[in-house]
Amino acid sequence: MSIEVSNLLKEYGTQKAVNNISFRAGKGEIVGFLGPNGAGKSTTMKIITGYLQPTAGEARVCGISVAENPLETRKKIGYLAELNALYYDMYVREYLSFLAGVHGLPDKNQAVERVIDIVGLRPEARKKIGQLSKGYKQRVGLAAALIHDPEVLILDEPTTGLDPNQIVEIREVIRRQGSSKTVLFSSHILQEVEAICDRVIIIHKGSLVADDTLSNLRKKSSTGLVTVRFGEKVERALIAELPALSEIISEEANNWQLATPDADQLRKQILSLALQHNFNIVSLHSENQRLEDIFRSLTAAASESPALQ
Repeated sequence: MSIEVSNLLKEYGTQKAVNNISFRAGKGEIVGFLGPNGAGKSTTMKIITGYLQPTAGEARVCGISVAENPLETRKKIGYLAELNALYYDMYVREYLSFLAGVHGLPDKNQAVERVIDIVGLRPEARKKIGQLSKGYKQRVGLAAALIHDPEVLILDEPTTGLDPNQIVEIREVIRRQGSSKTVLFSSHILQEVEAICDRVIIIHKGSLVADDTLSNLRKKSSTGLVTVRFGEKVERALIAELPALSEIISEEANNWQLATPDADQLRKQILSLALQHNFNIVSLHSENQRLEDIFRSLTAAASESPALQ
């Protein structure tokens, strides 16, 4: 395994920033690492990269203990921190060449030009870093993480500050890198996680609340979504009486979005209601639950758990 986290604990006084979490990630995986603000994501990433020491437990990278061999593990990791620290007075190529030298790369120029093309920096490559837009500064940070062609990529909010076109481009960079590397990818933009990752790890208040593929999380979720559009106004009371309904999510004009533990049964009940009252159904379909809904459900349930109080 490229990343192994075993019973990781990080305490600050009486506060447990990371509370006994364990997970693994292998080559060719892009794993979304999610949680609310303060959940312990960045702390966990800093422990894996050797920037912080855990209170207990262990992190291993490519089979090597981070605590025992921090320099060896850092050679195998490319890390883009949430706060992307850069030397603003240096030129893009100058900065990347400096990092290539730090990593002891035999052909610094070749490594620099390669990574400039990978992240799409060429239009701005002649400028000082301080002259770049926030989005291009983020690209420089990603280039710095990739300069030594690491086996493991740890990306903390990598699309911060990017416009929609740049987000799509960086998403493709991450997806291509993920075919041959292990990528641990943290983001608050859950649509990005859905677009890039097949598997997600969710932590809340320092504890692990989910580690599974998106498809399995959707199957395990107790709530499905059914969307129906009627040809005429339907009284809310009629919808609220449907036995398979758990919640009316939204009601706009004649469009309804409904939560249910059994989407098939709810669709049948809506059809029966329409026949009984001579309503016209313009559209009726169920939807895969969005990662946003799963995330909210799992973190809300974790907040109510006595173990996390």
